[in-house]
Amino acid sequence: MSRDGTAAVAGPIRVLVADDEPMIRAGVRAVLTTDPGIEVVAEAADGHEAVELVRAHRPHVAVLDVRMPRTDGIDAAAEIRRTLPGTGVVMLTTFGEDDYILRALGAGAAGPEELLAGVRAVADGAAYLSPKVAARVVAHLASTGAGALAERRGAARERVARLTPRERDVLAHLGGGLSNGQIARRLHLVEGTVKAHVSSVLARLSVDNRAAAAVVAHEAGILPPPPPEQR
Repeated sequence: MSRDGTAAVAGPIRVLVADDEPMIRAGVRAVLTTDPGIEVVAEAADGHEAVELVRAHRPHVAVLDVRMPRTDGIDAAAEIRRTLPGTGVVMLTTFGEDDYILRALGAGAAGPEELLAGVRAVADGAAYLSPKVAARVVAHLASTGAGALAERRGAARERVARLTPRERDVLAHLGGGLSNGQIARRLHLVEGTVKAHVSSVLARLSVDNRAAAAVVAHEAGILPPPPPEQR
């Protein structure tokens, strides 16, 4: 079961892809279909069509471009989350503007650059945020009057101080954008143990999802150690 109480996906992860550029849709499909556990069930050329096809196909995950005609990806994500909460959303960040990223997160979307990892995380009921996007969110918050960077770092470090050493290790890897399976391999744990640690980390930090935990990790200056081959 995921932290929000939904059952883990059994069988292939069913995915809808939405982008107004046919070549980009083809590229996303090509990436996704390299994973035998993922099946692309529908493609949409705009946000309005994406919402309609999500209603028709009930995919586990909708992969949405940010800018599309008629209804953009952010509004489509909000509508999907409002009316079809069983479908998770992965927001492509091709354009990369900070305001779009923040709006997308506010709509309940994920923002991965690591597409396969993001789709799998969202299908499992988690939110996913790449480390690059998390770092930019932190920088944006520090520059918008939401509090000086030093103050935000101090508050984040106080929250992190509530964690056990092992939970801190897990949080560092969350901030690095790793999946539960990748964290398990790095820390030499079974994946079920990592899932339990992730749930504990979210509860202790008083955040709802992995994306918010990643932001806390970056605010606190916690970074994962490099992979063994890079040491």
